[in-house]
Amino acid sequence: MSNPMNRTSLQLYRDCMRLVRHIAPGHTGKSMALRTMVRSQFEKSRNEKDPAAIENLKANAVRGLSNYMLYESGAKDEKLSKAMTRFHDQAVKNVQTEK
Repeated sequence: MSNPMNRTSLQLYRDCMRLVRHIAPGHTGKSMALRTMVRSQFEKSRNEKDPAAIENLKANAVRGLSNYMLYESGAKDEKLSKAMTRFHDQAVKNVQTEK
């Protein structure tokens, strides 16, 4: 696979839709809701012309895909899961102390 940031918007859309099929196969309420959400996010930005904004939107899509893949890996790898839990707990603690 090429650098994720060099992927076209169409390639990212297809990646997101494949991920939806992986997360929620079939025609369940969850799968339909996820497909609708992905489609609406891409449709909302369909007419964007600003190259910087397009790159930002693509980065957000790649980040979403990467976060899900990391989450799934954490569910299968005990060491990674513990590290993710520690990171999350520390982040929550930092947010609570900022208030």
